[in-house]
Amino acid sequence: MPTIPIQPLTADACSPYGTMLGKPPRTDGDTPVFVSPPSDFWREHLFDPGTPDTAEILWVRYRNRDLSVSTLETHDLTEQAIVPLTGSIVHVVACSMPDGAPDLSTMRAFRIDPGQGLVMHPRTWHATRVEQPEVTCLMLTRASTTRDLVAHLRTGAPACESRIGAIETHRLD
Repeated sequence: MPTIPIQPLTADACSPYGTMLGKPPRTDGDTPVFVSPPSDFWREHLFDPGTPDTAEILWVRYRNRDLSVSTLETHDLTEQAIVPLTGSIVHVVACSMPDGAPDLSTMRAFRIDPGQGLVMHPRTWHATRVEQPEVTCLMLTRASTTRDLVAHLRTGAPACESRIGAIETHRLD
């Protein structure tokens, strides 16, 4: 069974899949930033939900501790951000091939700690695992993508904005 080593999330390592959140503020450009003794704030990323829809915040509780990964999902129309709040997650990602299938040669697994996050590009295949019983995450996504995925998972209706696909089983290492 192929293995995927779990690596720390870094801006360079995750760039083929999206944008790392939780980097130090940069004060050398046009990005809005304010640094002071009582608080700092800065634009980390301009989120794109795709048109003509709006972004929404989801509260997600992950409980899957299985070290094997045999399915991935992707969202075609929107970026999707995941930010762990109560513990670390292991987030598996893969780029899409020209035909839209996951490119398993690009699969990586990142440990994302609280205080970090990842904004995935549209069409980035992904799966999430936890190493403790439950981890709550904030997710930023497209409202219609959530409705579409919920309808698919509850009723089996065809998904229009997302895809879930079986892959050769890989083991997290």
